[in-house]
Amino acid sequence: FLCKKKIFYPLELKLECEWKMDTRKRSDIWMHFDISSATHAKCKICKTNLSFRGGSTSNMRRHLGSKHPTVMLQQMVTSLAPTASSQQEIINTSSEPPPKKRHKVDQALVKMIAKDFQPFSIVDDQGFRQYTKALDPSYVLPSRTTISRQLMPNLFEKVRADILEKVKAAPAVCLTTDCWTSSTTTSYMSVTCHYLSDFKLQSNLLDCFELADNHTAENLARELERVATEWTITEKIVACVSDSAANIKKAVGDILHWNHLSCFAHILNLIVRNGIQQPQIQEIIKKVKAITEYTRRSTVASAKLKETQQQMGQPQLRLKQDVPTRWNSTYYMLKRITDVKDPLISTLALVNPQIQSLSLEEWEMVKETCAVLHPFEEVTVELSSERYVKTYLYICILYNVITRLCLDTFFKHFQVCSIDDDFLKTILMARGLQRVTAHHQRNPSTHHLLADATLLDPRFKKHAFLHDRYAEDAVTRVVSAASRSVRPPSLETESTEEEEGNPPQVNPPNESVIWADFEERVSSLRPGVQNPVTEAMLEIKGFLTEQLLPRTSDPLEWWKTRAIVFKKTCDVMKTRLCIVATSVPSERIFSKAGQIITDRRNRLSPGKVRELIFLNANL
Repeated sequence: FLCKKKIFYPLELKLECEWKMDTRKRSDIWMHFDISSATHAKCKICKTNLSFRGGSTSNMRRHLGSKHPTVMLQQMVTSLAPTASSQQEIINTSSEPPPKKRHKVDQALVKMIAKDFQPFSIVDDQGFRQYTKALDPSYVLPSRTTISRQLMPNLFEKVRADILEKVKAAPAVCLTTDCWTSSTTTSYMSVTCHYLSDFKLQSNLLDCFELADNHTAENLARELERVATEWTITEKIVACVSDSAANIKKAVGDILHWNHLSCFAHILNLIVRNGIQQPQIQEIIKKVKAITEYTRRSTVASAKLKETQQQMGQPQLRLKQDVPTRWNSTYYMLKRITDVKDPLISTLALVNPQIQSLSLEEWEMVKETCAVLHPFEEVTVELSSERYVKTYLYICILYNVITRLCLDTFFKHFQVCSIDDDFLKTILMARGLQRVTAHHQRNPSTHHLLADATLLDPRFKKHAFLHDRYAEDAVTRVVSAASRSVRPPSLETESTEEEEGNPPQVNPPNESVIWADFEERVSSLRPGVQNPVTEAMLEIKGFLTEQLLPRTSDPLEWWKTRAIVFKKTCDVMKTRLCIVATSVPSERIFSKAGQIITDRRNRLSPGKVRELIFLNANL
């Protein structure tokens, strides 16, 4: 207490009175602080309370210099030109955006970094900072540390929680999985999930994590089970699609006892690559590679080829180089060289006559090889789509279609070209697809899933089966599954009354003994009270009598309009048409990972890579 004229005043009251006596804030530092009490001020940017006891602003100025250096820099630049316009700019830039707007902008920044494969250090790039300041001078960019340790983990948890709710609502899911080793020799495993939501096929990445242990069946099964448990889908998994490696097949089928489906695109790649290993074809491919490498490497040959194409009135096309791990790249290389045949022959004759060119017979063989490989390439592209339903038995039809196309193409031109038996073996590689069909038929659980999915596809139904017996077996299984479909009695009663327009029936208070036997005998014959098997049979019969959809139509759109009619059959459909044909979704995850883990970003931790890939795939 202080004594003044024998009157005692508390010290806090004296300070408050002195503060109220002089409310003028002469320093420009007050543009960034609000007074929270008689001795403390709150930073407008980070909400930190700082002391200004005695009226000194040094503490606040040091805070801005260490925590918000860009604000101090802006003040220094503006103070060099003390014009009226610059003073107004200082006032404008000092105003902090509302917290909601700042949070929204921060989230947009993190999404851009994840979606566009940008490094965290982009917030330190001078050009990006100037661009951001031009858009909103009041926005202060977060540091790379804040983005990495706070903003991105928060967005990761938010997106993960949203997807978890969607997956929980799905009646059934199909998983795909694959493994990959990055350029930093770190092994990763990805798991994607596919399900139907509001009659649309949805795909989400569940996890992409480091797999430090050996890729044994037991370790793979343990990780798959962990992911399924975390996402509460253990009882919903109808199939898991992967490549044909022995370890993953054992993990999925023998240990976890899930239905395992081999990636059809992977099988197709192995079959075609094995087919083009014939010596005669390999000799032609070797020559085409040499021509392609020389033309792409030589600036003179490349420029001359463009000039010749322009003189001949043809589009300017570059030759394509194949990739050893993808057979379709070989097809694209052979097809492109046939497209530029005439300009290429003229260019090589003028630029490098010494290079070994193709003979007339070899040019014809290249053309025929492209005709043989074209159906395989078309199937690969169609099956790699994630937007539409790809029922697996539909592929079994393509087995025979491709075989027929290949054989027809060969025998059509057999008398034109002097092709020996080696080339015939190449053409007959399509028979390998028939062996894949036989493999599915030897595995009943897998074959049944594919058959049921094809039967429930309104584009194919029974017409997709090679034999009527297989179609009838599928009908029996679907009827059995539909009869086991359980719906809440209240919803079933309400929907029936709404459809038929009948008033709800009120049961009499006392059962009649006289009519008890009669009621029991005719109960199954009245509408709305059939036994489950009879109702399922009527539904599947009505479904099969509907007209077929065009092959390019979306089957899920059709089911959306018929779900109220074929209720139980629709429930079974949701557990079958979610099955995908390939593990391409998991492989695409690693294509994105390759753009994240680069030479410039090779120090990213596996945990941070996991967050980046998850956000990139699910945003």
